[in-house]
Amino acid sequence: MGELHEVQKGMSPSRRILALVLLTLVYFMDGYDLMVMALAAPRLQGALGLPPEAFSWVFSLLLVGMGIAGAVVAPLGDRFGRRTLIAAGCVLVSVATLATASATTIPEFIVWRTLTGIGLGTCLPNVTALTAELAPPRLKATLMSVCSAGIPLGLAVAGYLTPPIVDTIGWQGLFFVPGILAALLALALWFVLPGGPPETVDAKPAKVPQVELVSRPWVLPFAVFAGALALNALNLYLLNSWIPTVLPRAGFTMDSAAQLVGTLQLVGLAMGIAVSALIDRWRASATMILTFLVMVACFAAIGLSPPDPDRWTVLLIVSVGGASAAGMALPALASYLFPPRLLGTAIGLGVFIGRVGAIGGPLIGGALLTAGATPNQFLAAGAVPAGIAMLICLGLPAALAVRKREEPA
Repeated sequence: MGELHEVQKGMSPSRRILALVLLTLVYFMDGYDLMVMALAAPRLQGALGLPPEAFSWVFSLLLVGMGIAGAVVAPLGDRFGRRTLIAAGCVLVSVATLATASATTIPEFIVWRTLTGIGLGTCLPNVTALTAELAPPRLKATLMSVCSAGIPLGLAVAGYLTPPIVDTIGWQGLFFVPGILAALLALALWFVLPGGPPETVDAKPAKVPQVELVSRPWVLPFAVFAGALALNALNLYLLNSWIPTVLPRAGFTMDSAAQLVGTLQLVGLAMGIAVSALIDRWRASATMILTFLVMVACFAAIGLSPPDPDRWTVLLIVSVGGASAAGMALPALASYLFPPRLLGTAIGLGVFIGRVGAIGGPLIGGALLTAGATPNQFLAAGAVPAGIAMLICLGLPAALAVRKREEPA
């Protein structure tokens, strides 16, 4: 059984499958919720007189909330159980997302999106850790990636549904879907997920696991994991936040840009599963290095080519899809870098550091647009964080060796 958790032994196969389906829906709700603000922003200039550039802090403070909750609140799941935190996070997301539909000023959007971020940051690290605990050991990364595919799927569905929803009930309708879904999930998860703290075959959990992660020997794996996560998150939120605004300036229609966002996420979903399967079956370090290398090449090609919807669509599918894939694969990789007793904390603290990078993404994008960057220049900027993340992944072999040495079981 190796790393199998007691939570698996105490659940029937059908209940475990249902739990994984519900956890996947939490990811879906997260992806949808993260995307709707970016899709709503270009439409609010006409509806409320708010220019898209004014939403930089709205995008970023959502991530601040996610990061703080991921570092401070989410690790409590390692000690007291994951069900309560996941369900409570969903309730907060539901209330704050539905309230966003009533906002009319930037300060109101900031308040409600920050609270949304706190809810997401509370539940998502525990969702990831619980998925790892329910997965068969030899398929951890693959199954974690399959479940987390709910995020790009949610992003994609948000992109595809935006035109008909806005045409039917206005921009406010964009926030109704994730808000209602989060409330229904909170109720279902409470009855399906196991209660109590996670029980593992590992040593007793540290009293302050955050400190253990930044101390030897775990500091190297955590630095590699968090560094790559932060740079990829910067790229992902830079692109997802502003692509619906940037592409219409390069010859795309507003609706085609929104729908391309959906396509990018679906491709990222497939790429994320493929990358995670390679982590399970091939070499984790080579897989991640190649993923980031391909992204660098595609962003550079966009920067060097004139705007062309057909050519740019292909390049964006590979580059932005690669960023989505890396966002799925890196948390899955965490299950190989850290023992179960540290997994939820590592993901939560990693999310916090990742959000520091992600917070910069929308702000950097807003600054580039304010400075008059062309669509080529804006999209080519994605090559920089992808290239640095590729260099960080050169440290993965040494990082993976730490767990094999410290906790060989």
